[in-house]
Amino acid sequence: MSESRARVLGALQDAASWLGVNEVAERLGLHPNTVRFHLDALVDAGAVERVTEERDQPGRPRALYSARPDADRVGKRSYRLLAEILAGYVAAETPEPGKAAAQAGRAWGSYLADRPPPFRRVDADAAIGQLTRTLDDIGFAPEPDGSGGTRRILLRHCPFRETAVEHREVVCSVHLGLMQGLLGELRAPVRVERLDPFVEPHLCVARLAEAAV
Repeated sequence: MSESRARVLGALQDAASWLGVNEVAERLGLHPNTVRFHLDALVDAGAVERVTEERDQPGRPRALYSARPDADRVGKRSYRLLAEILAGYVAAETPEPGKAAAQAGRAWGSYLADRPPPFRRVDADAAIGQLTRTLDDIGFAPEPDGSGGTRRILLRHCPFRETAVEHREVVCSVHLGLMQGLLGELRAPVRVERLDPFVEPHLCVARLAEAAV
């Protein structure tokens, strides 16, 4: 189970009543479409129940969700502490922490890519689609955006936000490298040119450009 999906299940397990999509989204800071996607998958997997809200007022009734009693409990894990330890070590003990972090990110991005067979090219839309799905699985709540004649991916939730605030050079460089590594492994005609962190309190922007293939 991806981290985002586990968080959605955990929110339902911690709730005292049935929740709608928007309620789960607000609790987790995720986009409602992302939450709906994970809820549908959890229902299909048998971990979550879905019912239709009973209401007397006009309007379309909401879908409500609750974790099944027999679903595996999502326990609290100290990933944040581990992230802060590792990021702090890289920042303090590495001569060029941003460069080292980006290199590590690119290695993992290459590993996560679903590389096409030899002699088959992936177009920009397909590559961005795969990148977006991967970022969504990690928990970034990504939204591709082509407004203004430029391609961007809006990242509306950083799953490592607290650590990124303290160690921005390390954490944001890992994220940039991960995106670059994935697109590079796909031999895509598009690349992530740069990552602008925290342009708003809960928004980072990955800016895309053409790549030589």
